[in-house]
Amino acid sequence: MAMVGLFWIGEDSVHLGAEPVGAASGVRLTEGGVAVVGVDGGRFWAWDEVDRIETHDVPVRSGVRRLASMAFDAALVAVTGDGELPPAFTVEVAAAGETVLTDAHAAVTGGIYLPSEYELSTALLRRLADGGAHVADLLAWGREHAAEGTPAREEREALLRKWAGL
Repeated sequence: MAMVGLFWIGEDSVHLGAEPVGAASGVRLTEGGVAVVGVDGGRFWAWDEVDRIETHDVPVRSGVRRLASMAFDAALVAVTGDGELPPAFTVEVAAAGETVLTDAHAAVTGGIYLPSEYELSTALLRRLADGGAHVADLLAWGREHAAEGTPAREEREALLRKWAGL
């Protein structure tokens, strides 16, 4: 699997943030629609029912501040031996006349996203919700490249621009 912006992309699945494990909550994007897992037994909406997908409280920092935060966290774990789950952020799905909020966990190294990738990711989410972009493009890339791991920042940003039609 590979991270491209907020998207955790595999050969057959796309998640916002980390892929949920066990009873953890999260959001899975499929060619058919949006699935929220871990909330009231799960929910699913077809893309034509989705009005909006937004993220809130995503940890975003510039490159220098991101590196400083990661170094601090690594030192804290080394000293205390106490690791934490990656930071969570909120995903809001408005579909079929209702709004559902759920948590997703950051899957990017250090749990902090760069501003450029966050902005491009939210642009792609808007395009997915309005039908201007398709999850099939992310899945096609995943089938060909996800096994290689997360690409370099420049490639991630180029992919997000391409998928969002920017």
